[in-house]
Amino acid sequence: MIISRQFPNFCLAALVLGFSCGVQALAQPEQTRAEIRRTSFGVPHIRASDERGLGYGIGYAYAQDNLCLLANEVLTVNAQRSRYFGPEAQTLEQRDNLSSDVFFSWLNTPQAVEAFWQAQTPAMRERMQGYVEGYNRQLAERRKQGLPEQCQGEWVRALTTADLVKLTRRLLVEGGAGQFAEALAGAAPPGVVAQAGLSAQAWQLASARQQRFALDRGSNAVAIGSERSFNGRGLLLANPHFPWVGAMRFYQMHLTIPGQLDVMGAALPGLPLINIGFNQHLAWTHTVDASKHFTLYRLQLDPKDPTRYLLDGRSVPLVRQVVTVQVKGVDGQLQSQSRTLYSSEFGPVVQWPGELDWNRQYAYSLRDANLDNTRVLTQWQAMNQASSIAGLQDSVHRLQGIPWVNTLAVDDQGRALYMNQSVVPNVTQAKLALCSDPRAGTQVIVLDGSRRACAWDIDPAAAQPGIFAASQLPQLARNDYLQHSNDSAWMVNPVAPLEGFSPVISQQDVPLKMRARFALERLGRLHTAQVSDLQHMVNDEQVYLAGQVMPDLLQFCEQDLGADAERLGPLCASLKSWDRSAGLQAGLGFVYFQGIMQELLQRPDVWRVAFDPKDPLHTPRGLAISRAPVAQAMREAMLASLQQVKEAGLADDVRWGDIQQVSQGGQPTPVPGGPESLGIYNAMQSVPGSAGKREVVSGTSYLSVVSFDGQGPRALGLLAFSLSSDPSSAHFRDQTQAFARNQWSELPFSEAQIQADRGYRLQSIEEPRKEALPVSGH
Repeated sequence: MIISRQFPNFCLAALVLGFSCGVQALAQPEQTRAEIRRTSFGVPHIRASDERGLGYGIGYAYAQDNLCLLANEVLTVNAQRSRYFGPEAQTLEQRDNLSSDVFFSWLNTPQAVEAFWQAQTPAMRERMQGYVEGYNRQLAERRKQGLPEQCQGEWVRALTTADLVKLTRRLLVEGGAGQFAEALAGAAPPGVVAQAGLSAQAWQLASARQQRFALDRGSNAVAIGSERSFNGRGLLLANPHFPWVGAMRFYQMHLTIPGQLDVMGAALPGLPLINIGFNQHLAWTHTVDASKHFTLYRLQLDPKDPTRYLLDGRSVPLVRQVVTVQVKGVDGQLQSQSRTLYSSEFGPVVQWPGELDWNRQYAYSLRDANLDNTRVLTQWQAMNQASSIAGLQDSVHRLQGIPWVNTLAVDDQGRALYMNQSVVPNVTQAKLALCSDPRAGTQVIVLDGSRRACAWDIDPAAAQPGIFAASQLPQLARNDYLQHSNDSAWMVNPVAPLEGFSPVISQQDVPLKMRARFALERLGRLHTAQVSDLQHMVNDEQVYLAGQVMPDLLQFCEQDLGADAERLGPLCASLKSWDRSAGLQAGLGFVYFQGIMQELLQRPDVWRVAFDPKDPLHTPRGLAISRAPVAQAMREAMLASLQQVKEAGLADDVRWGDIQQVSQGGQPTPVPGGPESLGIYNAMQSVPGSAGKREVVSGTSYLSVVSFDGQGPRALGLLAFSLSSDPSSAHFRDQTQAFARNQWSELPFSEAQIQADRGYRLQSIEEPRKEALPVSGH
């Protein structure tokens, strides 16, 4: 039933209280019901009287907008892609289906899924059960109408609560084991052909995807406290950079149980709560942290048998686990393929050709701290309900359920907080000195797997064995400002550097990302921060690196370029006329600049002023054009960039908006922003397309600025890729177009704001309440 905006207020109140407008009879308690009130851009405001009803509304609304997306991800986490699409086809992440299926068979065993379900609170189980029922109702309705083209097939099925558990467990290991799916699926003892049979190209794709993890899942955040805020209350910028497709695509919604919960923001697929958002008194956001969430263990193998390893001098067998996957053959018939996986007591054996080889001397095991994190949903639910910075901090310290992100938050009293309070292996600096090879560095932690003394330490104060206790992790509360852009915790605010932590948690005296330097420069100039100031940090599209190197680039152009002078003339002219932005109107000079810096940033000797840990906000900077090797490298980089532009067929008058786009239903939309390595705060990750175009795959996603006044939160924002992934939806590209125009919208939160919204419409759904089944019963 769809009810128009003019729906009488007395009937609306009756629905909220569970009465019928017609007969004023009490609702039957055995009904599951919810209201879905949509505002501009289709954003759903879901209201119910209990947890089951709230989940019911969430699942129904999400399926209205993203049914096919979730159906595809459910197929993935249930290890059934090879069954329907064949083993060699690829997932959205460009992973072959067989490796994906083997990995998720290992990850989501019935025992692991059941254990996670049993660890959830009764309220969360009710909400998840409701989500399943709401999604399934919408699926049934869509089947009658005809499913969207992209999910027509027998592989689309009704949800179970087990599916939601599996989706959550996938999220948990994104910062660890999830990056090693091929390495886990293909690990085989020496002398045995690699089980997954991956080609060299497949390993290259896997390696590129692993290196791109931080780029695809970056973020910016700024928390302004009472001393700098325009009205003495908290002010928060949330600017997560997440994939625009697939399992990490955010969804906007507002959740309400009167008297219990009132929270708005964005959530990842399959999660019945808000990950980043705000309520009446509090606003928070996350940034992907630089902490380690897994370690590798180098196993010393038994010389007599490479499937046994030496532990404290004793030969111990690797545990074998046979995983069987149903595979669709070329003839369309199903057949079984089995893989034998191996594990030490530290975790599964992983094998990466040329990097983590399994030979007769060594093998490598991976231990992911988040595999035992059953607290993640309870953690975010506690954050959704927190009414102050103190309450938020208390829940995080107590539960320690945040998987792999930092948290920045403000409240309506003007307090600002930064927490690097995620799940981090308890590996101290002393243990690193004892158990790791210093030549390996700290990019990936590799510990000695021949000694139990090198296992993670156990702190009784921690919420989970083997992780650091909350008191040992970085956090900082201030009343001026805090910022983060995926660096360590060190320079969240330069006035109070966070130092002295294990390198597994946070590192100091290392160069900051250009985005962080840009933010610190902007914030350092702001004595009083307005909402518009935080918007401009994103909307200005400033290329921060250009300010550090363009004087030297232009000086180089003015020198005698010899035989290359004529060829480089147009490039130099374009650089000179470029406005040093990544806006849609930026000219060809921006394209040339990207090509040049892509090459130069690979050279450690390129800087005129090297990094100085005593001056991290201003170093490194400048280009050492007076040094012959750097000058030669610059000349080569310019020529290479010139050739790239020529091969792409780009005209002299081309604009960045003509190049970087997102193709939505065959209707491309220009997208501002650019590579984070250039210090562009509106970081966008795009890949080469046809005819010189670039297709956006990740970057700014859910974007908001939240402030507070005497009545509660005031929020502006948008969802850059739009609410729906269904090309037939009216909300498939509407917010993307607004994003291209830098048009943020008010996010209606109060009842008055919601009902006054020009797009307001109401849908009430209900059905007889079903008996909740245990996850193992599905």
